[in-house]
Amino acid sequence: MRDVLIIGGGIIGLSLARELKRKGFQKITILEKNSMCGAEASSAAAGMLAPQAEADCADDFFRFCSESRDLYEDFAAELFDETVVDIELDKTGTLYLAFNERDANELEKRFEWQKAANLQVEKLSREDVLKLEPNVSPEVLFGLRFPLDWQVENRKIIEAFNLQLQGIGLNKFMQRNARDKIRPRIGAEVFSREVKSLIIENDKVIGVETDMEKFFAPIVIICSGAWTSLIEDNSNLLSSLKIKPIRGQMLSFNDKFERLCKHVIYTRRGYAVPRKDLRVLFGATVEDDGFNGETNAGAIADLLQNSFEISAKFKDLSLKKTWSGLRPFCADGLPVLGEFAGIENLFIATAHYRNGILLAPLTAKILAEKIVENKNSEYLRIFSPQRFLQAKSSESRL
Repeated sequence: MRDVLIIGGGIIGLSLARELKRKGFQKITILEKNSMCGAEASSAAAGMLAPQAEADCADDFFRFCSESRDLYEDFAAELFDETVVDIELDKTGTLYLAFNERDANELEKRFEWQKAANLQVEKLSREDVLKLEPNVSPEVLFGLRFPLDWQVENRKIIEAFNLQLQGIGLNKFMQRNARDKIRPRIGAEVFSREVKSLIIENDKVIGVETDMEKFFAPIVIICSGAWTSLIEDNSNLLSSLKIKPIRGQMLSFNDKFERLCKHVIYTRRGYAVPRKDLRVLFGATVEDDGFNGETNAGAIADLLQNSFEISAKFKDLSLKKTWSGLRPFCADGLPVLGEFAGIENLFIATAHYRNGILLAPLTAKILAEKIVENKNSEYLRIFSPQRFLQAKSSESRL
């Protein structure tokens, strides 16, 4: 008998499987629609851990992001101990640059509220910016430096998780036939299955129906990202969340001889992320185009132009690769976490949108504590799916 079914093998589902195993669950099953876990948004991301650079105020979501970022040092060390995979946690920091008046006004406001909140943020003159990053365009007006906004190589995290799942030699990604089953050392098995519907009886979830067969377990956790609302259930719970995919197109340059920049460099129009292997990632678009995962020339041209604003030296680099990812977004732009009132043993962790990598450690921690220990977190209340279901109920009474 399985202990739990996890729908979705992205970084959220994988982190949760690991955390449940650490808390004593033995028979964990992950249902992943692709032939490899982490192949969607988790691999397409840039790996930025930057709650301060993107926050307009110190609200609940900002606190959630900051607390998860603060778990990453231990998270990186633990994954290295478990797999000998270095996930390349880079603590150089993030620069947010202003190139025009609107940029400058936004950065001034961000600096003021974060200083007032006693957060670590530094205001840099043009000269200071160019001293730190000589390749930045001299057109820069000024910048903010966030020393605690870091980055990680998200593909290495997926590699580490896949190694844990398989229990095989190091530095090998998951390789298997699309319909094969794996019985790995961390006590989870992975099936390549597309979940079609939940099986709910007497207000209790008992399993799921996939494109090939049914799976049963006393606990079901939905971590299916942008595809969540496509899963059917008796009461249309998941479609009520209105989670949809938002495409983000990205590209990478090959910095052949030396790193173009040391910091993550951010503007309102894009961001550059330097990697240890001398690639520089640049992203990302925000496109509401359904499940279309293609890249297109217009978007790539816009990204290129935005990169040239940050540094003309991008023009000298070779364009190595373009790709896209479908990020899960719900109506209010916030995650959906916790349990469904009235449906026993059904949990959800999705809609992390552009912050899935950042939020994976804390999401796994608080949801595993709820499932195993019945320990409540304020974030499970704040980001509960009930905020949508209650609104739907109120509308139906009008």
